[in-house]
Amino acid sequence: MQDEQDISAESLIEEFLAARAVRKPSEHTLLAYRRDLHAVIRLIGEDVTLRDLSPRTLRAAFGAFAAGRSPASVYRAWSSWNSFFGFLVVDGVVAGNPMLAVGKPRMSVPSPKPLRGEDTPEQLLTAVNQADERQRDPWPERDVAVLALALCAGLRLSELLALRAGSFVGRPGERRVEVAGKGGRPRAVPVEPELDAVVGRYVESRRVRFGRVGPDDALLVDRQGAPLKRGGLQYLVQSCFRRAGVSDRVPRGAQLHALRHTFATRLAEDGANASEIMRLLGHASLTTSQGYIEVTAAQQRAAVRANRTNRALGRL
Repeated sequence: MQDEQDISAESLIEEFLAARAVRKPSEHTLLAYRRDLHAVIRLIGEDVTLRDLSPRTLRAAFGAFAAGRSPASVYRAWSSWNSFFGFLVVDGVVAGNPMLAVGKPRMSVPSPKPLRGEDTPEQLLTAVNQADERQRDPWPERDVAVLALALCAGLRLSELLALRAGSFVGRPGERRVEVAGKGGRPRAVPVEPELDAVVGRYVESRRVRFGRVGPDDALLVDRQGAPLKRGGLQYLVQSCFRRAGVSDRVPRGAQLHALRHTFATRLAEDGANASEIMRLLGHASLTTSQGYIEVTAAQQRAAVRANRTNRALGRL
């Protein structure tokens, strides 16, 4: 009978990934798990078994893995391995988690990156709402719906792609959109009548173009009626920024996420607390949500600093 310590690490990884797949995470998340786990396994050697995954071996492998990689990449790989061993502990395969003995980089919480400019969201929506005749097949109803779902419900790119036509539920005045968030965590975001009307107008325009829309159909589609993919949605948002002339107000590397950050920042500006922001955005940590409050406070201090009377005091 095979010693349990001689079980192939590769087979255990496949069991872990299969268990994670049941939670319905995004395809991107599963690929990241697979990439991180296999990258470290290759640094340990060939035909790696459970016996080989000791704290000392893992520390050496992570030391080699960290060379030439960013702290964020190393932290993500550490988290993947920590989740993997957490699964093995729960399953009774190992007695403890050796990752507690493996160092990881300290990660600062990234600063929010909302759109710059007080009226930029309104300018963006107004511009995109107009049919651009320079486009081959303008579809302003669809484009406005995408922007509004990020700006007024704070949805991530993956959440937008996962939306079904039947994801909007509830009676008039109590409407909400049901979202499968990061890590498969479900949440419901209130939908105000204005956003509900924008989505309804888009769905009606889609019926005119392609016919019946069933509740299980993907909500967002391309100009051929096929479900939007990641690259297509990113290009759509970039195109909206260009058409509205606000590309220079989008923080570098943010794109669609800048719309979600704008939603959260405006919540904070209007008095929402970190706990409310956490629930609405589906954050796993209150610390992430607290960042929006702190950014708002910094903006308020900058506004006070710009007061001409304060400058006059400085000249006294």
